[in-house]
Amino acid sequence: MIEVKDLKFAYNAQDIALRGISFDVKDGEWVSIIGHNGSGKSTIAKLLTGLIEPTAGTISYDGVVLNNKTVNDIRPKIGIVFQNPDNQFVGYNVKYDIAFGLENHNVERNEMIKLIDKYTKLVDMNEFLEREPSSLSGGQKQRVAIAGILALDCDIVILDEATSMLDPEGVNDITNLICELKEKYHKTLITITHDLNLAMKSDKIIVLREGKIIKEGLPLEIFKERELLLSSNLDMPFSQKAYYLASKKEHLKDNKELMDALWEYHFSM
Repeated sequence: MIEVKDLKFAYNAQDIALRGISFDVKDGEWVSIIGHNGSGKSTIAKLLTGLIEPTAGTISYDGVVLNNKTVNDIRPKIGIVFQNPDNQFVGYNVKYDIAFGLENHNVERNEMIKLIDKYTKLVDMNEFLEREPSSLSGGQKQRVAIAGILALDCDIVILDEATSMLDPEGVNDITNLICELKEKYHKTLITITHDLNLAMKSDKIIVLREGKIIKEGLPLEIFKERELLLSSNLDMPFSQKAYYLASKKEHLKDNKELMDALWEYHFSM
């Protein structure tokens, strides 16, 4: 569905964000892009949605290159949830915020009401339709933002650090919702995150460092690269730390049953 070729971007001569990266995202796939602060993650999100233009390289959706001529045709296929959902709210309550996007897509009123009801129920926000966005918790705000994207029936959902401002309960709620988007609604997902517990649940991980891809592969492969993760200022999930520490203790390392159980636990989190 998405093909990125030799993508480069520079904010200015000194601030080079991306240095020629290439990757693809298949239809229905969940790809996590991870990396240290300043590695170029959020720049990719802006480029994928056409908010900024690349310095060089191309982004294609189903073979159609994203550019000034095609952006208005491609953009309706893509929904993005930002790190701070307050930047996305335009309505004075939850109902009208979701309705705003539907109105811009000329959705008929009765259909609009059905869509708002359907997707606020999906994200467990149906009881908050009359609430002002400012009165919601961080997790609730993210749920509303996701409901608005689902109501527009976007094929691709990009979540740019969507869990970074949430408390542990909010992180867990949004993580479960993201998994549901993949498994139940078969959305193509791109999560841009430093949360390795979230990335661990995706189909593929891309690791960025200083604007370059330094590793790409299955979570199982990526999380074996402990030194690579640490060198990129990425902290390992607790389950992986437990496995790594056990593997360094000879009396534990020789206990195959224990090590297998820890490895299974690591990838069941």
